[in-house]
Amino acid sequence: MLVRATNSKDTEDTTSSTELADSAEPGAIYPLAVHDSSFMEELKDTSIHHTALRLAEDVKTMKLYGNLYKMVQKLSCSPEVDKDDMKQTLETAIKANGLEIEIRNVIYHLIRNSVKSDTRPTPASSDPLNYLRRAGIQWERRVRKSLNSMCSESKAQLHGQMRTASDREEILSKWDELSTYQIDLSNYRPVYAPKDLLDVLLSLKGPMKQDETDFLPKWEFSHISLTVKNLFELRVHFSELLRNDNNFGDWSVTCQKILKTRHAPLCQQALKKGVTPPPLRGALWSYVLGSQVEQHHVEHWEALRQSVLTNESIVDKLVFKDVQLTATNDDRYFVFEDVLYQIMLCFSRDTEISQLIQVEFTNSAKAKQYEGPPCGFVPFHGICMLAAPFCYLYDNPVSLYYTFRAFYIRYCHRLTTINTHPQGIVSLCLLFEKLLQTHEPQLWSHFRELQIQPIRVVFKWLMRAFSGHLPPEQLLILWDLILGYDSLEILSLLAIIILSFRRESLMQVTSVENIEAILSDLSSVKVLPLIQLTLSRD
Repeated sequence: MLVRATNSKDTEDTTSSTELADSAEPGAIYPLAVHDSSFMEELKDTSIHHTALRLAEDVKTMKLYGNLYKMVQKLSCSPEVDKDDMKQTLETAIKANGLEIEIRNVIYHLIRNSVKSDTRPTPASSDPLNYLRRAGIQWERRVRKSLNSMCSESKAQLHGQMRTASDREEILSKWDELSTYQIDLSNYRPVYAPKDLLDVLLSLKGPMKQDETDFLPKWEFSHISLTVKNLFELRVHFSELLRNDNNFGDWSVTCQKILKTRHAPLCQQALKKGVTPPPLRGALWSYVLGSQVEQHHVEHWEALRQSVLTNESIVDKLVFKDVQLTATNDDRYFVFEDVLYQIMLCFSRDTEISQLIQVEFTNSAKAKQYEGPPCGFVPFHGICMLAAPFCYLYDNPVSLYYTFRAFYIRYCHRLTTINTHPQGIVSLCLLFEKLLQTHEPQLWSHFRELQIQPIRVVFKWLMRAFSGHLPPEQLLILWDLILGYDSLEILSLLAIIILSFRRESLMQVTSVENIEAILSDLSSVKVLPLIQLTLSRD
């Protein structure tokens, strides 16, 4: 990329322009606009140049870089490339051989995954969210401490120990039927459940004036200084769901054509319609999440598998316990019990996950006082239900694993930690309560009169992204929209919609048990029509 950087002359000219602008008489016209526009373009070019350099360095650290580099080397030595016009002919050859799309996808995912919130240090006294960040660190310490205590009670090592030869042979022979692998789980329990995280969130107390404490309900999130969208902004964000596109012909054929392009942004755009053909969903998700399986993925999976076969860990017990408590007892997912054991056992050992997830407490010295699993976080009750829907998309456990892992890293981990991310669990709770208070005031008042926190009846939906609550075919449509719009906010929106459509029944009951009974069965929920109807209302 050829870019002209700003030089000293540009700086001098800018200073001169500023001085002229300061001394300009009212109504006077000076030829500054063209110059300022030119200078801004140069600044933009320089910014793009530095971004390109940074991205190029980031690409070099990726496992796929070696393969890409070799392919470009081969092309540069091929008859397609003229050494007298290397730049132009090499670019043409890269396009003709499909390498351009691969490189574009790499950059697309790199930019998406490297976007961070402003991490510049802010004085604690002036940071209204500092207490929230501290709460995140304290929660992480508490969870890890609980896991370490469980290790002490059971006299087990967190990072595991070598399996005996007989145990190693047994688990190897039963790898494809791990439901038949006998293991005593009577003394093990989940380290924490969604209710535990919710209790902590509801206890958060931010900085507020003394005279405000008497008027602010203790169970609201409104005192948290996070910015969330209103319904109008959500309509704008999800506006494409309201378009009546009748000119696409056979949408399945269109999606097949999109897949042939192998272009990740186009695949993401296809998911926005919410009518993804089920046979093509897995391939589309893989492109959007950048989880297509390469040789290095297969090698990494095999290394994780060998780690499971040779070493046992207390986290293994938690994985088996979680699958048995959730997926095994679910009519829609029990058939995937064996593959879920494989996926989650390997997932718990994957150190790349902790490297890829960038959370605020990662670099805290306090958070390191208690050790955690290799993956970087402690499994909670229901975590395997975030992997279970992927079993409907992939027959190959390797493809399933990497797409689930990418989805978890991009979205799900924000639902299980206390963080300040705009789409983290705290923001989603705040969005839910604001939407409920604004657009369902009767329900809001009803909950307040009963002294029931509305978030208590929907939190498990949000934390699991509705997995295990919606029928699989509807859940996959919801997750299509999450991927298509790159937004978890649709979880809060759907929670409000469900409460809204069951308002009459909810208004007639007076206990949290009866409210939960009304909301327990979501088998009749049709995600796309309900969301479209809500967004189209005045």
